[in-house]
Amino acid sequence: MANDTVEKPTAVEEGVWIEGPDGELVPDYESSFPEINEGEVVHGTVVRVDKDEVLVDIGYKSEGVIPVAELTIRRSVNPADEVSLGEEIDALVLTKEDAEGRLILSKKRARFELAWKKIEAAAESGEAVVGKVIEVVKGGLILDLGVRGFLPASLVDIRRVQDLDEFMARELRCKVIELNRSRNNVVLSRRAILEDERKEMRQAILDRLSPGDVIEGQISNIVDFGAFVDLDGMDGLIHISELSWSHVNHPSEVLDIGQTVEVKVLDIDRDRQRISLGLKQTQSDPWQQVLDSYREDDVVEGRVAKVVTFGAFVEILPGVEGLVHISELAAHHVENPREVVAQGQAVNVRILEIDGDRRRLSLSLKRVEEGEQPVPRADGAESVHETPNLVLSEEAFPAGGTSGMADEGGDAALPESDARIEDAGIEIESDAASEPEHEIETETDAEPEIGSEPEVDAEPEIEAEIEPEASAAPVEEVEAAGEPVAASDAELELAEQPELDEAPSTSS
Repeated sequence: MANDTVEKPTAVEEGVWIEGPDGELVPDYESSFPEINEGEVVHGTVVRVDKDEVLVDIGYKSEGVIPVAELTIRRSVNPADEVSLGEEIDALVLTKEDAEGRLILSKKRARFELAWKKIEAAAESGEAVVGKVIEVVKGGLILDLGVRGFLPASLVDIRRVQDLDEFMARELRCKVIELNRSRNNVVLSRRAILEDERKEMRQAILDRLSPGDVIEGQISNIVDFGAFVDLDGMDGLIHISELSWSHVNHPSEVLDIGQTVEVKVLDIDRDRQRISLGLKQTQSDPWQQVLDSYREDDVVEGRVAKVVTFGAFVEILPGVEGLVHISELAAHHVENPREVVAQGQAVNVRILEIDGDRRRLSLSLKRVEEGEQPVPRADGAESVHETPNLVLSEEAFPAGGTSGMADEGGDAALPESDARIEDAGIEIESDAASEPEHEIETETDAEPEIGSEPEVDAEPEIEAEIEPEASAAPVEEVEAAGEPVAASDAELELAEQPELDEAPSTSS
């Protein structure tokens, strides 16, 4: 019969046998476990997910515990949303043995350590980092980079973003513009990435375009002096004087942000990367219709657009106005033009003079004989005598609402803009002599906040003596994009505003 007795070890063998508490030799299980130290990053597999903690097998004598607060940099999370059974993760050893003898790990701190190395390398090289938006806070966004990265609202896009919530849960590519390890501070700029991507696009656009080209774009911003058009890579400027053939008080009267428009390239400054655009050049010039269809001595129909102290402006086509001087209103002496005509009134007038070069019309009301029929309208529209006055309503042009205008029936002077007077081509004599002189100052205000109600300046008062026609203010284009601003900048800088030496003259 075989001997079943097991031979006991006779000596301590490192890694196999050790001496136990009672002096007997026992297997050396400890040596089979990996050596770990606090602060070390270990790799393991998720074996259990509870509502307040996660258990991870790292091949140690006990499973590691990740408290819910150590799972992620996000706040108030469900562990099941962060990890799943069987997932392999990295974790940093916080404590080898706590008061209960547990091995405490941190997933977020392991990510933090690994993330810092990547962020520091990206900041040094200028490369982009990618993070997911996890919070919308006052003044910007919080991105999960393994570290909480702050993206200021002014650096989210090339233009100021009104609703930051639309970026929630999106992954964004950004540049690191500020880094402070001691304060765990990471400041990002997505705008810098977008600007870099658009540099080549801008150059391609500048190389492709030539003055005279007609292109399509989208209104990206509206300011007091004009409107910016996004040309799929850079912005061009439509100066307010190039918006319409008729007078425009504010660009918001003609355009809306986001509107798609067809514009003409007027000028390109390749050195300064600026494009000047025109909107009215893509529309029919009403003055050309006047030159083609009307002749001096023709009787035409129109509507009184404005009553002033020296006469009345009559619109004979949309965007074309002529002046009926007070001396041409009636056969008898007229003290106040309001005695004869009223704003919005449909009238027939005779053309006394057409100055195509200076775009001026002189008209007469008293020289139209009773029953004399006007020539057909050049634009083919319905007769103003048969259509309601929808455009020139008292609501749109209040009788006493304009600064400097007299009350109904009063004798006070009724000032009008230089543009209308210049366009009319009428010498102002006795009636205008009492007018005080005023300098017209044209302000180009800073960019209004998008979405706010634009302020429309009151119409400037006229000078007593009519000066030679003021030249239109130069159309300044605006640089498409600037360099990325620092994290402390609160607003996106617009391209510089054009300087207006004189008030822009408005073609009738």
